[in-house]
Amino acid sequence: TIEMNYQKQLALIGSTVTALGMAYSIGKASMYYVDTGHKAFKFNKFTGVRNETFKEGFHLKMPWLENPIIYNVRAQPTKIESTTGSFDLQEVRIALRVLYRPEPNHLQDIYRNLGKDYDQRVLPSVVNEVLKSVVARHNASSLLVQREQVSSTIKAQLEDRLKDFHIILDDVSIVDLVFGREFAKAIENKQIAQQQAERAKFIVQQAEQEKRQ
Repeated sequence: TIEMNYQKQLALIGSTVTALGMAYSIGKASMYYVDTGHKAFKFNKFTGVRNETFKEGFHLKMPWLENPIIYNVRAQPTKIESTTGSFDLQEVRIALRVLYRPEPNHLQDIYRNLGKDYDQRVLPSVVNEVLKSVVARHNASSLLVQREQVSSTIKAQLEDRLKDFHIILDDVSIVDLVFGREFAKAIENKQIAQQQAERAKFIVQQAEQEKRQ
């Protein structure tokens, strides 16, 4: 009898542990957390993408039937480089820093059309197309002296292109501008010539002052 009671107790403990384990698994599978600066919606294995979106915090879902799809809706930076040609046929390597984010009210559309890696699918190709188009309308020298204006033109065109993909563009800036050897050498020679001219002018002025004395 003592042995039977002991076996019953073991069985009770075993069933209790099993029940607790199942309850924990169900509880864990029924909840998910959305970080600050993120938004989520649920994907149902039978009905697909749900329309309701959820902000940061804990939320409930149907265990094993629903999965949360979470997007970062804060501005994110990326650097994209492109090698192209200017209007005067100079080779230009240009690097652009782009600050972007998804439209919070269109996350479901972004997911349906592009998936979670929407930025990797869209930004490199669109940015390259816009860069080539804008740079091709400028001489190499104007790219140097009108850098801010060129950045503004690129930003305006990118905004127009990216809105079709529900991507918001917060900022665009040219962070690097490198020209081919010939143009770089021409700039260097021009700078040397300017320095020599300024030095010659200084020597002439100094000689005139000495004559007056």
